[in-house]
Amino acid sequence: MSQAPVAPTPSGRRTQLLIRLAALLLLASLAYTAWWALVARYHEHTDNAYVSGNLVQITPQTSGTVLAIQADDTDYVTAGQPLVLLDPADARVALEQAEADLAQQVRQARNLFASRAAAAAQLAVRQAELTRAEADLARRQQAAGGAVAQEELAHAQSAVLTARAAQTSAKEQLSASEAQTEGTTPAEHPAVQRAAAKVREAHLAMTRAMLPAPVSGYVAKRSVQVGQRIQPGAPLMAIVPLTGLWVEANFKESQLARMRIGQPVTLRADVYGSQVEYHGKVLGLGAGTGGVFSLLPAQNATGNWIKVVQRVPVRVSLDAAELAAHPLRVGLSMLAEVDLHDQSGPVLGTTPRQAPALQTTVFGAKDQQAEQRIARIIAANLGKSR
Repeated sequence: MSQAPVAPTPSGRRTQLLIRLAALLLLASLAYTAWWALVARYHEHTDNAYVSGNLVQITPQTSGTVLAIQADDTDYVTAGQPLVLLDPADARVALEQAEADLAQQVRQARNLFASRAAAAAQLAVRQAELTRAEADLARRQQAAGGAVAQEELAHAQSAVLTARAAQTSAKEQLSASEAQTEGTTPAEHPAVQRAAAKVREAHLAMTRAMLPAPVSGYVAKRSVQVGQRIQPGAPLMAIVPLTGLWVEANFKESQLARMRIGQPVTLRADVYGSQVEYHGKVLGLGAGTGGVFSLLPAQNATGNWIKVVQRVPVRVSLDAAELAAHPLRVGLSMLAEVDLHDQSGPVLGTTPRQAPALQTTVFGAKDQQAEQRIARIIAANLGKSR
């Protein structure tokens, strides 16, 4: 006869549950340990990260009244495109006066060089007169002894003295002319160059009545209005080039021990969610914590001090192709995760930057236009003496 199975007692069931739970916890602990050893300890992440970029301020270099505003918020502008037009009337009058003064200085320089040539010719005449007077005196002195009267000999001697004095005066006049013209030309005379500098200054003041876009980007923070009288340095608007953005990820100080320049970074933007990933690299670690560079740095020398974990900004690059496919805006929130496997990079940068971080060439054309205007005025007033 078969024997009926014995039902487990409540204490036995509890023991089995505890064993299973302990085994489950052990497996979970082993899985977490393996995950931490193989993956987690090689990654540092933070959600305290934001998109950053260059904010190019548009400020006038001269005062004036705003006549037109040719770009508004959210507009895309290209480098060199006019943004704000000022009234150029005063600058135009100053430029015309400077040009007239330059023309006058060129003609005066021509007169100086003509005077030098005349002084040289006058010296040659005086030298010939002295030579003739000395020869005449020598003949009279040889014929002395009754053939030549003493009065006539005295007149010859007086003529020599007069001719010598005239020669000395002509030499001094030539020296004075040479002092004003030596080592230069009418076009390069100091007075002409000083007047040319005034033309450059006036030309720049007139061209600065038009404020161009230094770089290509999007207009933001427009505050200027038509009819407003603005002063040099007043912020009128900003341009944000969205093609050169980066991410400022603020990591805790305890996360920086193995962080190196050049390590790969995976980023996600809240605006696109987890379906879009960006890939970049660590460009550099900040030289101080965020609190040090705040407007009012924290003062911890108090009796009720409480330690607060500090954060250090880490600059992360963004891939240009990914940025073009999914544009970002300055200030957007990001999630950043740094892969720490590669430890070959330096902790801090040691190589000086070779290329400018940002530059513009839209202002160089103004100098070329001023030089062309000056050359035209000088050539028109040099005449046949050039």
